[in-house]
Amino acid sequence: MTDLTPLLTPEGRALLDEVRGTAPADELTVATRLRREHPADLVSAALGQARLRQRAAAKFGTEDAERMFFTPNGVEQSTRASVATYRAECFRALGVRSVADLCCGIGGDAIALARAGIRVLAVDRDPFTAAVARANAEALGLAGLIEVREADVTEVDTSAYDAVFVDPARRGGRGRIFDPEAYSPPLSWAVQAAAKAPHAALKIAPGVPHEAIPAEAEAEWISDGGDVKEAVLWFGTEPGGVRATLLPGPRTLLGRGLPDPEVRPVGRYLYEPDGAVIRAHLVAEVAEDLEGGLIDETIAYITADELRVTPYATAYEITGQLPFNVKKLKALLREREVGILTVKKRGSAVEPEELRRKALPKPHGKAALTVFLTRVAGAPTMLLGQPA
Repeated sequence: MTDLTPLLTPEGRALLDEVRGTAPADELTVATRLRREHPADLVSAALGQARLRQRAAAKFGTEDAERMFFTPNGVEQSTRASVATYRAECFRALGVRSVADLCCGIGGDAIALARAGIRVLAVDRDPFTAAVARANAEALGLAGLIEVREADVTEVDTSAYDAVFVDPARRGGRGRIFDPEAYSPPLSWAVQAAAKAPHAALKIAPGVPHEAIPAEAEAEWISDGGDVKEAVLWFGTEPGGVRATLLPGPRTLLGRGLPDPEVRPVGRYLYEPDGAVIRAHLVAEVAEDLEGGLIDETIAYITADELRVTPYATAYEITGQLPFNVKKLKALLREREVGILTVKKRGSAVEPEELRRKALPKPHGKAALTVFLTRVAGAPTMLLGQPA
């Protein structure tokens, strides 16, 4: 579908209401029935939107998703609402009252900014995507704060706005793009655009090499519910700063420029840092707070003798350690009557599901155990434990 207008008519809206929540298995039956009274293209478009709305509920929440309009790329690439809301609050804390949202997509970030009371210019060069963003602003009652413009972002004058937000396309015909200069627009252009505003935020892939981060930017990695969602380069805040933010919360860990932690023998407790902490290279900060060290110089597992509460890592009590050996692990699971096995890995080529299948083909009881496939002082090792 390349024209949203039919779905915005009374007939289109009525169809959207009628097909809401249609299960995939029922689509053919529903489509056959509705095509007796409505144009086939309109029925297909309504069912397509219903399908996208169901997928989008995980990012936007059911209440918003059922009122919004989506494109397949929009569902895939748009910012999760919780992350967009957090970023909008960061802008508001900086005193920002207006933002030029460049590469706005379907308008997810623009919606969060507007709900924070910030006036938004939302720009996208694709006509259909811009139409979807405009429809979403109207559907959520935010049209008074969001102006949607179909334009090439490189030609937009942002001088009238307090801040710039750029979310360049990081996917191409062959999937994800890892080179920041291959983004659309390139990171170098986005940095130049950021320099023209008092404040700016550039959304980038969380796997961006640290050496690609401009010296004048503050880098932030964000996770939501333990999953790393994105990295953001902030301008007009703390040049050279690094932080990891965990949602919900938010809880933010600031970099202190610490050297790598020392390697030490495995203690009673093992800490698994949040992915945002690891991506931000702030494992040393967490290790210092826990008075711990690393189990291996190349592995982001922290070990300590005491249990300490931290929001930045999950703690496990270690109850066993043995060299990697499937037969020995299988015997141990039988001995401990393990019926629930969780396998985690870091620094191991073995796939968790493969080990789980070989070591525990049949549950031996009701006990639960977590196995860490990793390296300790360079040697392949299995650490056995349970959440502390």
